[in-house]
Amino acid sequence: MRSRSAGLAALILSLLGAPALRAQATEFSIGGGLGVPLGDFDDVAKIGWQGTAAVSFMPRNLPVGIQVDGSFSQFGNDSPLDIKNQLLYGTLNAVYRFASSESSRFRPYLIGGGGVYNSKLTGSDAPDGSTTKFGINAGAGVDFKAGSAGLFLEGRFHDVFVAGPNVEFIPINVGIRLGGS
Repeated sequence: MRSRSAGLAALILSLLGAPALRAQATEFSIGGGLGVPLGDFDDVAKIGWQGTAAVSFMPRNLPVGIQVDGSFSQFGNDSPLDIKNQLLYGTLNAVYRFASSESSRFRPYLIGGGGVYNSKLTGSDAPDGSTTKFGINAGAGVDFKAGSAGLFLEGRFHDVFVAGPNVEFIPINVGIRLGGS
């Protein structure tokens, strides 16, 4: 009897939650591209590469959703030493999608939020250790949709709060986005 009541309760809760799940589109993204160092970070780092993976939750009737992403960036060093600067970071962002017609495949958006950034120097001449700091990001992108899949192009400014001059860079990503509407 107890298991039947628990099963009935689970069924009722799942039916109550079903409209909320249908009212929200979940998207999965994977991409990569260039990492462009800026400011004082540009004085010690060269253009690098980076990769990212993300999951987005976009309500179907609202232009604003959230995206959680994880990224890895690696920048070369301008010195003759064997040193590379690696950043591993995760961010939580608000995403604003501009209104477009249902038939439009071109969908621009703004993105921004905050996150945690781990920085580590690697290579045979690099010192040991890493640091983890908070940072913010903001940028823009565009989706080129084709059904439940599509391509995206995005650029974001990242500012990591470290002792001394902040680490600033812009990753420029191209990738694929699956799911959504």
